[in-house]
Amino acid sequence: MKYFLLLVLFLFLGACTNKEEASKTDGTVVTTVGMIADVARQIAGDNQEIINLIGEGIDPHLHQPSKSEIDKIQKAGLVLYHGLFFEGKMASVLKSRADKGHPISAVAEELDVQLIGSETPDPHLWMDVSIWSKVAKKIGDELAAYDPENSEKYQKRRENYQQKLNDLHTYALMILQTIPEKQRVLVTAHDAFSYLGRGYGIEVRGVQGITTVSEAGTKSINELVDYLIENKIPSIFVESSVPEKSVRAVIEGAAEKGHIVEMGGELFSDAMGPAGTYQGTYIGMMDHNFTTIVNALGGSAPKGGFQNKLQE
Repeated sequence: MKYFLLLVLFLFLGACTNKEEASKTDGTVVTTVGMIADVARQIAGDNQEIINLIGEGIDPHLHQPSKSEIDKIQKAGLVLYHGLFFEGKMASVLKSRADKGHPISAVAEELDVQLIGSETPDPHLWMDVSIWSKVAKKIGDELAAYDPENSEKYQKRRENYQQKLNDLHTYALMILQTIPEKQRVLVTAHDAFSYLGRGYGIEVRGVQGITTVSEAGTKSINELVDYLIENKIPSIFVESSVPEKSVRAVIEGAAEKGHIVEMGGELFSDAMGPAGTYQGTYIGMMDHNFTTIVNALGGSAPKGGFQNKLQE
């Protein structure tokens, strides 16, 4: 009986500690990457303050959280992160928050989608808009659970936003099919576009693998050069959050063998465009990517893109 009472007391004190920790939060909703932040803002509207940590031009695979970012994660009312090892160097910080009993959710995990890659899960789900729409629902559900008083508002905004995503998905399917069949090959700095390839009928090759932790070796670069020459691929793309070094090496290697490969343009892969711009939204980011790819590979897409906002 004595040991039983001690166990009850221990559990009670533990519960009190978790409640005390939860009461120290500042009420903000913190997101790790821009793609999640933008969706959260679209759904939350004026009902929540969304604070994002990893901004434009920064590679989440390699990002080391600062003390300020760690403090924001620990003090937030709710944390929404991607998961699937995307924020690799934040893992211990995110786990620490979860251990303290604070609300936290890996919004891209536990989805009913087949992950590309076996040894390392491919986290780049947002490259297929139809999949990212499922993530949007998850984000909406998490906001509603965190703030049930405004759940109906979150549901309505989420449904409206998902309709916009459906329209973008339809637009992408239409314009990508205008690329000549033999030229439907997307070569980029790292393998972040596999879901785009599978979802929209494009073969995808990356100079580096799914993550950017290790640089591409000479062998992989030479193999890619040979592939470009054999298949007469006209363009290769750089990424806003990945250094151009490996892509330049491929272009130079092809040129040495008499095959000219043009720079097809810059794509947004692991981060969106500058804050406050159309490309700094998820829809604008993907609109830019789809339109840039199509026009560089010989297809036909409106210069202004899906919403005629790319010139802004």
